[in-house]
Amino acid sequence: MGRCGRGEFAYQAVCRYIEALINQADPTEEGRLPSLRDLAARLKVSLATVQNAYSLLEHQGRVRSVPKSGYFVAFDAREREQSAWPRSRPAFALPMATPMALERALFAQERRLSRQSGPSSWRSGKGALLRHVLAARYTRSSGHSWNAEHVHLATDVQALLVTLLRALRLQGATAVVTTPCCRRLLEALRWAGMRVLEVPAGDDGALDLDRLAQLLACELVRLVVLPSCLAVPLGRRVSLSEQQAVAQLLADHPAWLLENDLDSEHCFGEPPAMHLRDGVDIGRLLVLGSLEATVGAEGPYAYLLCRQRDVEEAIDRRGFLIPPLRQQAIAQIYAKGEVEAWLPRMRSELQASMDHLFLQVESCLGGRLVVARPEGGRVLWGRLRQPVNHGHAQVAVAGTGLTITPGERFSLQGNHMGYVALTWQGAPWEGLEQALHRLDRALARPPADDVAG
Repeated sequence: MGRCGRGEFAYQAVCRYIEALINQADPTEEGRLPSLRDLAARLKVSLATVQNAYSLLEHQGRVRSVPKSGYFVAFDAREREQSAWPRSRPAFALPMATPMALERALFAQERRLSRQSGPSSWRSGKGALLRHVLAARYTRSSGHSWNAEHVHLATDVQALLVTLLRALRLQGATAVVTTPCCRRLLEALRWAGMRVLEVPAGDDGALDLDRLAQLLACELVRLVVLPSCLAVPLGRRVSLSEQQAVAQLLADHPAWLLENDLDSEHCFGEPPAMHLRDGVDIGRLLVLGSLEATVGAEGPYAYLLCRQRDVEEAIDRRGFLIPPLRQQAIAQIYAKGEVEAWLPRMRSELQASMDHLFLQVESCLGGRLVVARPEGGRVLWGRLRQPVNHGHAQVAVAGTGLTITPGERFSLQGNHMGYVALTWQGAPWEGLEQALHRLDRALARPPADDVAG
């Protein structure tokens, strides 16, 4: 496999970003997509990179170009008949930009590796150095340690999770999930043929421990899916007392624990001293993480920590192909401490950004939406003061950097109606206030009012 340079990976990230916009588009509307210039500024890439991404998606039939008008989603007739918020579409697949400091370090490592040694030195070992680095990051003590052979890399969170569940022979088995939950995880559980029972969070976002205990006692639960330390999209840190209570419940029930560690690095302030995994049996533990949470869009890869030999063999058969030079370069910036050195600044900048978004939303939408200041993550979770038509809301923010997602999208059973998740993906705050005022007017419209009316 040839060397993957900067343009290729930026191009992949732009494609994923546009695909996320396509997935969120309303088939009842025109489906206009951002212009080349807008996307280039938003994602900090060249116009040519955006043009190449649009061209590929147009070739795949997902995008159509209209001369002098721009790019539009290529809806088919079936999609036009579906609702504005089809439940099969994943929420929040938008990539996180790679910080410039890490991006420069990453590309410098790639150039150095390419010059100093032949391809055989960084193609061999199935990412051995990266797996070793990740194992070391997760090792907390001699009794809770990981080796490189326990770490499995993949190109996609959902594909990795489905491969894991099938390797553990969990088709048809019962899983318990706390919600609201990342849509990618929910879809993977469904694709793997699992029966999913939900434990919805309370109005304060707290874990319903009584409901969890009841399900574990009354159902033959084979898998429990819980956040490591940060519940997303709630933006709430899981307390130490909750972690200890969950660990005690799991100690009495022989179920696998799938710890969702995808967003843990986005906790504001100091990183948590404890994670859920620290108090459970490591032999029944599965940890799901993502390099994108720390490296950004230039490292869009998932990883799994698991001690089961059957899982290792299943993932080897699946044959996830990750560019070997990129694997080695990511491993090097981890090993040299460049990622760890960046994380405090990343958390500080993310907290400042989300504090600003929170204050703006509270100021502009306080009469429509009750939001809590987040303790981590890139999402604002809020409760609507009255029912709304989500189609109106989507039309209102179309073409802006603001995204609104209905709460029920974070459930397979329609829970969390009356809640929404807000994200801002635009250039630094340019147009945010205008987008929020447009959203405020849309939320004020009666739910029965027709979008076209």
